[in-house]
Amino acid sequence: MQTESTVVYTPTTQYEAVIGLEVHCQLLTQSKMFAADANAFGADPNTQVSVITLAHPGALPKANRIAVEYAVRMGIACGSEITRRNVFARKNYFYPDLPKGYQLSQDKGPICVGGGILVKARDFDGVLQDTIIQLHHIHLEEDAGKSIHDADPTATCLDYNRAGTPLIEMVTEPCLRSADEAGQFLTEVRRLVRYLGICDGNMEEGSLRCDVNVSIRPRGATELGTKVEVKNLNSIRNVQRAVDSEFSRQVAVTEAGGKLIQETRTFDAATGQTLGMREKESMNDYRYFPDPDLMPVVISDEWMAEIRTQMPALPRERYLKFTNQYGLPEYDAALLTDTRELADFYEAVCAETPNFKAASNWVMGPLKAQLTERMAREGQFPVSAPALASLIRLIDDGTVSQTAAQTIFGLMVAQPDAGPAELATANGLLQNRNTDALQSLIDQTLAAWPDKVEQYRKGKKNLLGLFVGEVMKKSKGSADPKLVNQLVIKTLG
Repeated sequence: MQTESTVVYTPTTQYEAVIGLEVHCQLLTQSKMFAADANAFGADPNTQVSVITLAHPGALPKANRIAVEYAVRMGIACGSEITRRNVFARKNYFYPDLPKGYQLSQDKGPICVGGGILVKARDFDGVLQDTIIQLHHIHLEEDAGKSIHDADPTATCLDYNRAGTPLIEMVTEPCLRSADEAGQFLTEVRRLVRYLGICDGNMEEGSLRCDVNVSIRPRGATELGTKVEVKNLNSIRNVQRAVDSEFSRQVAVTEAGGKLIQETRTFDAATGQTLGMREKESMNDYRYFPDPDLMPVVISDEWMAEIRTQMPALPRERYLKFTNQYGLPEYDAALLTDTRELADFYEAVCAETPNFKAASNWVMGPLKAQLTERMAREGQFPVSAPALASLIRLIDDGTVSQTAAQTIFGLMVAQPDAGPAELATANGLLQNRNTDALQSLIDQTLAAWPDKVEQYRKGKKNLLGLFVGEVMKKSKGSADPKLVNQLVIKTLG
């Protein structure tokens, strides 16, 4: 039985990996890239097709304006240069799930050029650092259909629903050096497309897919080695595993005196190994030429300005705001900016209370514990931001205790139409600040512990906690602990 290899990156490793990624993101448009067919996941096979998708003679495509805007949004987020005049080309190759026999894509002039994405990742030597993963370009294209090989024992079935779905393909420079960098890059891409609202980032549904190019070279060398492509990886973890596996394989082949060949491989998640699919003798000749049925798409200054005004605050911008303006620790800011929805909710709470750290604690703790990823992304929070802010204010002004607040929060989740003050009153959770009533409880407590009182007065001040705890028990948790503490100290003299 094959076992998954483990690569240990150490400064003494003779070789280094050179990695480039090609990331495909399906865009969340209502219709396809060049047709009015619905663009939705999960429909019955071949129910979202038209004469354009099926390439009937005389059917003419038309570019999807929203898809163009989504590509520009991603380019702005990555600091890319935006190409103002965009031409779509025919990329000619035969594949059963490509009805036209060609794919409409971009060749010489991608819509976004250059740029990069900042990640915090471990490099080849295992050192954690900030790294900008440079992009070569981002281009727009349409997706192919889907071949299904296990639905019929004697035939391959074809579902054309996905054919024509708008995609952006992000192509990095060969600048990554470790599996961790690859994983962190994909994590940041997924977070960005979700922040921008252009892709749901679901790798399990195929709306975010990744091909990995891996080569090795002696450490310190500048010349690139023989590139091997690993296709269609469907999770961030599998991308990292494939990089590690392919690095190990190439090192083993090289050190055994073998010769690496340029090829396409697949990754077997069960064994953790890459497997050969086909050799690449030379670059594929796709015979690109501009599509004669599509006019160039020109992005005017006015259109560009409109797209810029629709850009949301991005994760890095919010991270800096949360650390600098709100004074949050880096850990809090990183967690709260993980999704746009969570960051939006936190900011809405902060608009209602100046206690930014308490808001962070409640959002990261009790609130997040109630959420699933789907609920958060759809904005289905168990309590409203104003209600949570109201609860924080009740704690800050001493109306309820921290312990009671936890109970009140649970009641708020169960009864979302009731406010925290109303729930606190109805359930006897208001904090007792009646000085006379508390003094009576303190007197009873001290009378029951005369020996401890004497020890306290002789200098054993750590007994204060005992007295306060007993008073809290007698009040059934309703007493204000700060006030009890003050009164006990005063009474003991």
